[in-house]
Amino acid sequence: MLKVENEIGKLKRVLVHPPGKELLNLTPSTLEELLFDDIPYLKKAQEEHEIFRGILEDHSVETFCLEELMAETLEQNPGLKDLFLDQYLKESSITAPHYRELVLEYFNAFKDPKELVLKTMEGISSKELEICKTSCLVDVVNRDTQMIINPMPNLYFTRDPFSVIGKGVSINKMHSATRSRETIYGDYIIKHHEDFKDTKLYYGRDDLFSIEGGDIFNFSEKIIGIGISQRTTPEAIQDIGMRLFYDFDTKVEKIIAFNIPSLRAFMHLDTVFTQIDKNAFLYHPGIMSSLRVFVLTKSSVSSRELKIWEETGKLSDILSCHLELGNVKLFPCAGGDYITSQREQWNDGSNTLAIAPKTLVVYDRNEATNEMLKEEGYTLLEMPSSELSRGRGGPRCMSMPLERENV
Repeated sequence: MLKVENEIGKLKRVLVHPPGKELLNLTPSTLEELLFDDIPYLKKAQEEHEIFRGILEDHSVETFCLEELMAETLEQNPGLKDLFLDQYLKESSITAPHYRELVLEYFNAFKDPKELVLKTMEGISSKELEICKTSCLVDVVNRDTQMIINPMPNLYFTRDPFSVIGKGVSINKMHSATRSRETIYGDYIIKHHEDFKDTKLYYGRDDLFSIEGGDIFNFSEKIIGIGISQRTTPEAIQDIGMRLFYDFDTKVEKIIAFNIPSLRAFMHLDTVFTQIDKNAFLYHPGIMSSLRVFVLTKSSVSSRELKIWEETGKLSDILSCHLELGNVKLFPCAGGDYITSQREQWNDGSNTLAIAPKTLVVYDRNEATNEMLKEEGYTLLEMPSSELSRGRGGPRCMSMPLERENV
């Protein structure tokens, strides 16, 4: 069921997560910790995401929801719920030991698996546990004001926690502790769901170095791209390269690593660079002056080493050479205008989701970029994003392809 060997072939199946009540547990004082810049209006965000799903389904893309797959996993495996809750609680933000028993009792009261899963995503406040009846000082101080378990507001960006590479997956090691629990769901689905449990695992959530899905690109069955970014380390790229080249029966022969500035605005490679056709890419001009490109392959000397070198020259020439694409076209966000490109990149103008060659899902607010692409003959499926974009992610961020046709 899993097969992703390119970035632009007809998208057949994709994983999404509609934003839920976890957004209601964002507060101004927790925005920085939870990696948000503002608080989205939930009702509007849900309407926008529903339009997103509608666009996909109208173009014959089957959508799977993260919470539904996780609920199915629990239903298919009696006894797995206890293991899941035990792990979830160990990794939660519980600070007082006696809260653990209260939370576990609270969770076990949920009889519907999907409702349970959604609640683990939303987080739990002290008010919900009715701790005001206890005699602990911490309860009296925090009554009605404290989140016992933090929400996971970034979950609607399903691209990041795990990534399909060929016919296998990377369960990603998240850069920030606040997002680490997001990978629990993908880990359980891949290991225990009837449709996925035989999938090869190329990287695990307990590995040492951080890597996130917004930095991983499937250029072809033989070549993947990975961004060295704020959230993906060179060490992680080297580790996953060793496994893809030597430890597993994969077709991957080469990794192209793109070193971009380590900034909040450029948190992942796909915030500044996406593939929009077989030989065309959209990029943010702000990365070009400092961009460095490295290539990793098997060593020609040793069977357990990597050959690594840095490429110089124009990005278009580098991509043309390694991807064997002939003439590569690079389109700057907003046509390259300095001010407009910065604004539209911040609003995910460079973050497009190709559902077929030259057919892209984009945010409608990035008018200059969209007009440029239309003039170049691209079919744009525009969606509203006044609230979704507050989380700093676009259509590619909100989608984890499970299957694409080859091109």
